[in-house]
Formats: sequence, C-alpha cells, structure tokens
Amino acid sequence: MRISVRLLLPLAAAALLTSAHYKVQSSIVMSETAKAFLASLNADQVTKAKMPMSAKSFYEFHFVPDNNYEQFYKTNRKGLTIREMTPSQRHLAQSLLASCLSQRGFIKATSIMSLEEILKVMENDSGERRNPEKYYFSIYGDPSESGKWALRVEGHHLSLNFFLAGGKVVGAPMFFGTNPAEVRQGPRKGMRVLAKEDDLGRDLLKSLTADQKKTAIVNSEAYPDILTAVQRKAALAGQPSGLAVTKMNAKQKELLNVLLHEYANNVPEDMAAVRHELIKKAGNSLHFAWAGVEEKGGPHYYRIQGSTFLIEYDNTQNEANHVHAMWRDLNGDFGEDVLKAHYEESHQSVKAE
Repeated sequence: MRISVRLLLPLAAAALLTSAHYKVQSSIVMSETAKAFLASLNADQVTKAKMPMSAKSFYEFHFVPDNNYEQFYKTNRKGLTIREMTPSQRHLAQSLLASCLSQRGFIKATSIMSLEEILKVMENDSGERRNPEKYYFSIYGDPSESGKWALRVEGHHLSLNFFLAGGKVVGAPMFFGTNPAEVRQGPRKGMRVLAKEDDLGRDLLKSLTADQKKTAIVNSEAYPDILTAVQRKAALAGQPSGLAVTKMNAKQKELLNVLLHEYANNVPEDMAAVRHELIKKAGNSLHFAWAGVEEKGGPHYYRIQGSTFLIEYDNTQNEANHVHAMWRDLNGDFGEDVLKAHYEESHQSVKAE
C-alpha cells in the first residue's frame, strides 16, 4: 500500500528534528528520509532515482558538469535531478541531503549549488550547462536501518557518496568545489564558500619555519588538479611526502588539527566521530604537503595524508579562483571497510545460530 506523501513530509521533518536533540544514528535518519523521498516519486521518477547496488554507475562519480561527465564516462549521469521534482519532492530531497551532512556541510553543499547561477551570468549560459537544479539524487539498493544501500548527491562541483550497511555509514569519496572560489562582483561579492579550507591551509604553511618549508613544499608549481581525482582507489604512489607531524611544534600541530576538523565535521556528529578516530589512529603517520606559491592569490595545492585517509585541496584554475577539495577514505571509499565488516558479522551470526 502506498504511503501518503502528506503524511511522510512531517515524519521526515520530525526525524531530522529528533536527530538534532538526541544522539540518533545517522543511518536511521538517512534511511527514513530516503524512504520518504522515494515514496513521493511516481514510477518514472523511481526508475531514474533508484538503482541496484550492482549498477556500474555506483562507482562512476565525478564533479564536472554533465557534458564533461558524458565525455569522461561515455554515458549520461544517473539519478533524478532537482528540476524534475515537484515542490514537495524538492523539500524531501533537501531533507535527505540535510540528513547526511552536518549544518556546515549542508550550507557548503547548497551554497555550491547556488554558484551555478553566478556562472550562468558570467558565461552567458542558457541554463543547460550552468543550472542550480541540475543536481542528481541517486539511491542504490533499498534504504534500510540495518541492510546495505547507498546514496549519491552529485552535480557540478559536488559529489557526496554515502554507503550504509549494518547501521554504519561511510561518507566517501566526498568532494566540494567552488567556481568562483571568491565572488568578485555582483550582489554576492566577497562570498567564499570554502574559505576555511583555503585560509586554514595557508595559516599552517605560514607557521612553518624556512627549514620546515623545504620539506613541506614538494613542488614550486601547483598541480593542475587534485591528484587522485576520480580514481576508484585513492592512493598516491610511494610513501607520503611533505612534512611529518612529528616535525611540527605544538602550535603547528594545533593548526593542523583545526584544518583536519574542518573536513571531518562536514558530516553528522556520529559520522564525524569515525573520521576523528581515523585522524587519531593516524597519529605520527600524518604528513602535510604543499605545492605552488605561498602568497595569497596565486595557484596552490595542499594535501594531508594519513595511513587511512587522504585530504586534497587545490586552487589553480581560473587564475587561482577555483577550488577543489576532497576527503578520501583509503580503505573505506564506497563502503569497502563497512561492507567487509557487515559480511563478517553476518557470517559470524549464521555460525552462532
């Protein structure tokens, strides 16, 4: 029997309000909100929005506009766009996006979408390439509090990938980008969506001594883009380069920690706690590397590499006014670690019975 959308709207809102006051697992809020979203769609919309876990597109993530995506993967981007939704469906889609991000992460994501309007004006675009409603919602599998399923919200400069199994959630790969990085004209002049990612990285570099910079700065020229880009497995060849955290003083370690937390806290509290644990376990394996100019306004890149995660940031395109920033889980991208643990727990449960 089809559940009334009018009934599900307040239920979804209640779930989000509850999560704000009690330590409700993100997996519960996400699954309930995803169910409400799917229940609001008609049959044609469900066909676009929902796919099996085995779908090839599950791994085909990217942060470029649609035409570039099609050139790269030789197929169209999958999912249901915001512009194909009714007003009530858009509210539910926004609730779904809010359920898998923290407040700061949600603000970044929706602000990034809004930048398409600025690009549309700057490039005199028809609205087909630059459109804040051309963001795709894709659900893989059946949303469940204990089963395995996945969610992707993606479009230009945004690729948010979540995998859920056994009540656990992995939010990786996670990409945020901004063009322009700083709005330099018009009514939103001065807006910098990813300002902290930029400023905190430079604060850390500025705190280093001349000798430390000799190690931390791995290239005098910034790379044209983040190095791992959309590779399914995020790993840089060889040992981590740059300055080891063991070579930093207390103040520098604190600056590094603040920068790490800016990336870790884009997701809800329980998911962020998992990232914080990865940071804690990385311990002395952490390395900070910089490439490009030191002065503000020039092309630059940095990364923070640990034993189990990688953060990459670059601002090189459009005269260094175009940011790419990404969190990768070296073992758990696309839920590989969670899925493995889920299968092991299921196997042990069967043996116990």
